[in-house]
Amino acid sequence: MDTVIQTVDLHKNFGRVKALDGLDLEVHAGEIHGFLGPNGAGKTTTLRILLGLARASSGTATVLGLHPWADAVALHRRVANVPGDVSIWPNLSGGEAIDLLSRLSGRAEDREGYKRRKKQLCEIFDFDPSKKGRAYSKGNRQKVALIAALATDAELYLLDELTSGLDPLMEAVFMREARRLVQENGATVLLSSHILSEVEHLADRVSIIRSGRIVDGGTLETLRHLTRTEVSFSADSVETHALAALTQVHDLVVADGRVKFGADSDRVHEVLPLLGTLGVKDLLVAPPSLEELFLRHYGDQVIEPVQEAHDGARRHRGHRAAAGAGA
Repeated sequence: MDTVIQTVDLHKNFGRVKALDGLDLEVHAGEIHGFLGPNGAGKTTTLRILLGLARASSGTATVLGLHPWADAVALHRRVANVPGDVSIWPNLSGGEAIDLLSRLSGRAEDREGYKRRKKQLCEIFDFDPSKKGRAYSKGNRQKVALIAALATDAELYLLDELTSGLDPLMEAVFMREARRLVQENGATVLLSSHILSEVEHLADRVSIIRSGRIVDGGTLETLRHLTRTEVSFSADSVETHALAALTQVHDLVVADGRVKFGADSDRVHEVLPLLGTLGVKDLLVAPPSLEELFLRHYGDQVIEPVQEAHDGARRHRGHRAAAGAGA
């Protein structure tokens, strides 16, 4: 299986801050790879290094067999990128900005094919290319970069927090287009996100990053042990003994007038029939955010330092108060 992206012991320091701390990432050809982690975990820094926009402090990174920093120009002719926060020229129309971004990539050789594809993408993403850049919302600015990336063929697509600015309808359109890139064009997609549920519908494999290093990864099936669906409903006159006895149910609590518990994501369908017989009201079923997953599986690494910081702050305030009293 061809390797499109590979990093080995990748480090990136900004002064005393370690943005990447020994990152080992591997992305195979022809797959949609989810790159998951909470905000500040190092996802964007990784993508910037892969694009040759930042230089690693140490370690190695290759993209399509090229060195991102030394071969940036050649690499950008084969790679399309959509950043999470898109800024566009305020006095250009959306269509003009798409054309400029596409030309800068150096990939748009078939201009007639590009024009047809651009028009088609504007229609399916419900995007008006005639408005000036200053009039666009965050979601529409992201559509500019997304349409520019998809309008020309690339071997690799690097997408950073793409769906954060898209509404659910447009998110579904994007998912369909991402699948098309892989199935029809044989492209590879690296999709960065901090919400696991966004990637579950798309990714063939995922890599989970925390504090600048990969802490888990594999196919979604192998990662099912990480996921629990959060379920809650109104607690008025509902008997929960039968529910608590189920092996699929975890951490059942009654708080603030609601019953809350976690259920194994691949066994939720086994719990729902019982909820129907209990006559529950105001039922909410939601997959956990990646932050919740990390708190469940790596929370001891976070809570203890935070607690130590709080204790240190209290001691510091106590010393200051004592010093003030002594004065």
